[in-house]
Amino acid sequence: MDLLSLAKNVTRRTGKPVTDLLTATRILGTPRMPLLLALSKGFVEPVYRAAFLSSAAGSGILRRLAERPCDPGSLAEALQIGERDTPRLRTWLEMGVTLGDLGRSDGRYRLRSRAAKALAQTRYDTVAAALEEVLRFHVPVLLDGPRMLREGRRLSLADQDGTVIARSSRVVRPLVERAVARTLDTSRAVRLLEVGCGSGVHVRYAARLNPRLSALAVDLQPDVADQAARNVAEWGLTDRVEVRQGDLRTLDVQPQFDLVTLHNNIYYFPHDERVSALRRARALLAPGGMLLLTTSCRSGNSGLEALNLWFEYADFGGPLPHPDELARQLETAGFRDVRADRLLPGAPFHAFTGTRAGVPA
Repeated sequence: MDLLSLAKNVTRRTGKPVTDLLTATRILGTPRMPLLLALSKGFVEPVYRAAFLSSAAGSGILRRLAERPCDPGSLAEALQIGERDTPRLRTWLEMGVTLGDLGRSDGRYRLRSRAAKALAQTRYDTVAAALEEVLRFHVPVLLDGPRMLREGRRLSLADQDGTVIARSSRVVRPLVERAVARTLDTSRAVRLLEVGCGSGVHVRYAARLNPRLSALAVDLQPDVADQAARNVAEWGLTDRVEVRQGDLRTLDVQPQFDLVTLHNNIYYFPHDERVSALRRARALLAPGGMLLLTTSCRSGNSGLEALNLWFEYADFGGPLPHPDELARQLETAGFRDVRADRLLPGAPFHAFTGTRAGVPA
């Protein structure tokens, strides 16, 4: 039995023989026990719950249990888990019962907690993805940071799951859409280049605002670009939107775009390469064209600082930008009329705009 469980069990032992009570008194009287109890209640169990709920949501188990209670065998079959490992799945499900997120009756499991029931709903997929991002990417760098430095290890793009990031980034979707609506010209045909298109939802929004818009959407990660292409086809936009796997820095296209957008990805470029990347974006604009860049900025917010930490430890990209510094980089890259606007009072999410000099065609 681990010490945290022992401490919790001791506090529940009442009405036992005097010898047990004396033992309990001695254990609880040690200096370490109050700290262990506090950690168990305030830190350990919430971490266990977050990890269980994230896994249950990401694997699709929550959605299946939302449809009907299931036994381990039917869940194993749905998850393509072999019969040999079904007992292990049962043990995992029992952990959910212990944590209070699942219930069990007649050998079948059901959703119990409000959190489990909420994360089972499609409309909360962004929340589930954000939770998964925290647990899979932010927590490991917090745990392993000093060891990684000692061993000379760095994170790579392969340490990310692009589809999870694309889903979790939708949390700022209303702010991005506000910036797009303020920037996009809807009075004429517009040629859009979106760099780092993710799932493609921002391109779809722009296409809805301007029925005469055509777009090229690119993403660095092949699996993300493939998913975006499937989404574009499902939305019926293949005649207006082309999706490619590609890197802004090596993209082979003509300077023909009226608008270039970068959403939530400037920190994928190393700090000392951002001016050259922005110059490249400017070179792809037609005269009079505009750049729209949206991003979270450094703010002291713990979630953003954890994201910043991840990129500090990566062998690509760099830290989250400071607003004033990024505005200066845009000007250095040759953009005119540079603006930095906070999209929500008190929130560290900004929209940056700049134009390429010249008269629009």
